[in-house]
Amino acid sequence: MIKIYHNNRCSKSRSGVAVLENSGKEFEIVKYLDNVPTIKELSEIINLLNISPIELVRKNEKVWKENYKGKDLSDEEIIKAMVENPKLIERPIVINGDKAIIGRPPEAINDIL
Repeated sequence: MIKIYHNNRCSKSRSGVAVLENSGKEFEIVKYLDNVPTIKELSEIINLLNISPIELVRKNEKVWKENYKGKDLSDEEIIKAMVENPKLIERPIVINGDKAIIGRPPEAINDIL
């Protein structure tokens, strides 16, 4: 089943849901601010995305700038920061089997459908 990690307050995330709706495929919405992924789950998502943890961080978020910016953090510390502050997780993330993508721009989601 296709999954989208979604924040309804984000226009790009809402656009990502629209791409999935238009595809006609079944999908599950994970509201990750309410249903925060565990360290293990987020690590698996990062592996599927084939990126480093820092590439999934929203670096313009106030919590990042105030608490983490400029610090020499390990991958594990970055993942822990995202789990403790899920607002830091870039969105939307779409997973389809063993493929995943950050839906920016939302049309990129079509690449894994």
